[in-house]
Amino acid sequence: MAVFTVLLGKIVWLYLLIVLGWVAGTVVGVKREPVANLLLYTLSPIVAFEGASMVPLSAASFSLPFLFFVLCSVLCGVFFLAAKPLWQDGTRNLAAFASADGNTGYFGIPVALALLGEGSLGFIILGSLGFLLYESTVGFFVLARGNFTVRESVLKLLRLPLLYAFIAGILFQFLHLTMPEGAPAVLANVRGAYSVLGMMVIGLGLTGLDLSAVDVRLLSFTSITKFLVWPLIVIGLIRLDDSFFRFFTGDMHKAMLLLSVVPLAVNTVILSTVLGVQPRKAAVAVFMSTLLALFVIPIMATFFF
Repeated sequence: MAVFTVLLGKIVWLYLLIVLGWVAGTVVGVKREPVANLLLYTLSPIVAFEGASMVPLSAASFSLPFLFFVLCSVLCGVFFLAAKPLWQDGTRNLAAFASADGNTGYFGIPVALALLGEGSLGFIILGSLGFLLYESTVGFFVLARGNFTVRESVLKLLRLPLLYAFIAGILFQFLHLTMPEGAPAVLANVRGAYSVLGMMVIGLGLTGLDLSAVDVRLLSFTSITKFLVWPLIVIGLIRLDDSFFRFFTGDMHKAMLLLSVVPLAVNTVILSTVLGVQPRKAAVAVFMSTLLALFVIPIMATFFF
């Protein structure tokens, strides 16, 4: 109960932002499409650049994002095959993309600080870069295929600024460049806007909700994959590392486990909106997943943290 109380106190504002997004869409008439485009093509690349520019350039530091990039990509393919009997439209692509991703930034970072402390922040950010790289490559392509041809999906992927911003951030650090004076403060403001708008876009997606957006199969599929399949796989990897490789530390194991049980990524709503792949279903799935995580994570924390 204590863990649940601490967690609720730290992240309740995230849920309030979802409510504010719904109010903005319902009362003020704010549309989710312009906000999603602003996040995807303007704010997200800046945040990706900053995150990549802060990663220590070493084999050890890149192992965690590489691990999660590979894991996300492989699971996306597995989930895409598993979803074939359930859907014959873009919902199948949405289910595969969403189930292999996670809300490591907006949700994972504040939860990590609440449960694991400041020392976990670096590991969470490193793992988040793996999820970000997946979203910008394999995941984006699979989701785009829900509404576009292979050629159109590839072209849209090549126009996505996230991947280029990530590469630019790595090069920025590799060349030993430094940020201009005042840039860190501006970047901090961008991160704040990114987080606020990212959570509010879930609420915007829920505006004018009707029963057709509530896909019980999608909710069941994503809940099982996110809160059962993901943690089981990561626990297996941790046990394997403990027994044979001993490559990761205990703190890294905790960060890995936490990243495995974060809810569906907010970028699921953003990308599905931009690509026109079942955005309302995506908003409902992300919202329900975020609610469920509030109960799942304390249970995991009780046994493993």
